[in-house]
Amino acid sequence: QVQLVESGGGSVQAGGSLRLSCAASGYTYSSGCMGWFRQAPGKEREGVAAINSEGSTYYADSVKGRFTISKDNAKNTLYLQMNSLKPEDTAMYYCAASPSPTLFSLLVVFGLEATQKRFSSWGQGTQVTVSS
Repeated sequence: QVQLVESGGGSVQAGGSLRLSCAASGYTYSSGCMGWFRQAPGKEREGVAAINSEGSTYYADSVKGRFTISKDNAKNTLYLQMNSLKPEDTAMYYCAASPSPTLFSLLVVFGLEATQKRFSSWGQGTQVTVSS
């Protein structure tokens, strides 16, 4: 059973940076993909970024150029480096994983929101608060 545990959230001022981590256990998806999502109070969950087993990445337009998704296979850890944070980035951030070898190709075409239900494992989330 896959377990995903996020950490690294916190409170920062606008323009600041945070790095989120997602430690995975029981994850042996050699051909799947992992992603970051976020949900602000009263809003729908939205996709942030995704990465496949080959290291190809995908970003939502709202975070392109500011956020970087990466992974350390040796540590079974997914990261999200967030720079130039804005108040609108305030949300609970979740990591997710899927063993599907085709999901990444689908999300590149249809977006993370349309494909998020195909992610089979989810973490509990870590809160990010950005003040102006």
